[in-house]
Amino acid sequence: MNDYTTATPLSRHIYFRKPAETYRQYHRKELLQNYRKGREHAMEKTQEAIEALKEIIQKYDNIVFFGGAGVSTESGIPDFRSVDGLYHQQYDYPPETILSHTFYRRNPEEFYRFYRNKMLFPDARPNAAHLKLAELEKAGKLRAVITQNIDGLHQAAGSRTVLELHGSVLRNYCEKCGRFYGLDFIRNSTGVPVCEKCGGSVKPDVVLYEEGLNQKTINDAVHFIHDAEVLLIGGTSLAVYPAAGLIDYFSGAKLAVINKAPTPRDTHADLLIQAPIGEVFAQL
Repeated sequence: MNDYTTATPLSRHIYFRKPAETYRQYHRKELLQNYRKGREHAMEKTQEAIEALKEIIQKYDNIVFFGGAGVSTESGIPDFRSVDGLYHQQYDYPPETILSHTFYRRNPEEFYRFYRNKMLFPDARPNAAHLKLAELEKAGKLRAVITQNIDGLHQAAGSRTVLELHGSVLRNYCEKCGRFYGLDFIRNSTGVPVCEKCGGSVKPDVVLYEEGLNQKTINDAVHFIHDAEVLLIGGTSLAVYPAAGLIDYFSGAKLAVINKAPTPRDTHADLLIQAPIGEVFAQL
């Protein structure tokens, strides 16, 4: 008896000496080759989609952008739902509890401790996505940016027509007299920020859980989305309502979705790019 084994061949002319070990090596090599081929194919598809996006932007002049947390992650601001996001960190209370209207009223000092530590990113700077959107607006292509973010990076990049569905950390108001305060006032204060004029509590102009969205902002967003020829959705899982429901008002020519993970709107998209939005916009 020789030491050759007629194991099930991978092809008509391949047989193995010491089949178990050799087959595993061959299988690992085959898996690696298939992975590389799959990755190369995915990259080719992404490049084709980016070229298609360039053509859409070149063709149309009434474009609206609807974005979420993924737009700012490449600026160092974590996404709530990402692996490094707030939902995956340990606190005494869940983030959605701390960032609720009820918690703010009952535990304002604890709210501000969390808010200062986890919601403010003064060193964040606009990335390629923010900058490209501002460039498209200046070129007369983009009509509006509708964002779920509260970081103010679109304005920092130069965008003028920005609808902030969930408010902004850059705006803070005294709840008693309405006096305005900037970001530095909140950062440099301790405990609950107090108005220098009347002694009232100063509250961030951000939409907390249990609070409604600004009706004028909603109406303006509906108007822009309804009238748009192209709607670009980027950096959002479309999981937060009522903001995500605004997409229903779009009936234009082209819907493009750019997001690393799948979204509920992928099957409706004329163009789908599953990649970080900053990397995509850097190539436009």
